[in-house]
Amino acid sequence: MPSTEFEPLDDELWMQLALQEADVAAAHGDVPIGAVVVRNDGLLLARAHNQRERASDPTAHAEILALREAARDRGHWRLHDCTLYVTLEPCPMCAGALVNARVSRVVFGAEDPKAGAVTSLYEITSDPRLNHRLPATGKLLEQPSRERLQAFFRALRARGEK
Repeated sequence: MPSTEFEPLDDELWMQLALQEADVAAAHGDVPIGAVVVRNDGLLLARAHNQRERASDPTAHAEILALREAARDRGHWRLHDCTLYVTLEPCPMCAGALVNARVSRVVFGAEDPKAGAVTSLYEITSDPRLNHRLPATGKLLEQPSRERLQAFFRALRARGEK
């Protein structure tokens, strides 16, 4: 994917892009979570959305897919000068991937009290026992992030699915 430039670290703009990715996930039956990886000078490296259902892959979370694409774009796995924007607080797997990729910052929309691993249930990204820590900004565009998730699960329940 070719890189695109926007204003450096315009958090709301990047989160809007992540919300667009969440809409793509919902359109093909996946939980509406979107993510983008942006170099800290404002260069878009990757955008992705959940594809667990589509790919039959339990690891196909938006964050993981975006990190993989960004690393391919960079030609190496270290994303030390990048910010990840995601519409839902990352789970333990995704928070661990952020630490392992050496991401410099994470910005998320809705908190996840059941599986959040940045500020809610766990605090993996700030755990001093790990070799890398990164600051987190939560609740950015929280309402539109939450509304997408609620609408998705409401529709599933109406169809009798879990």
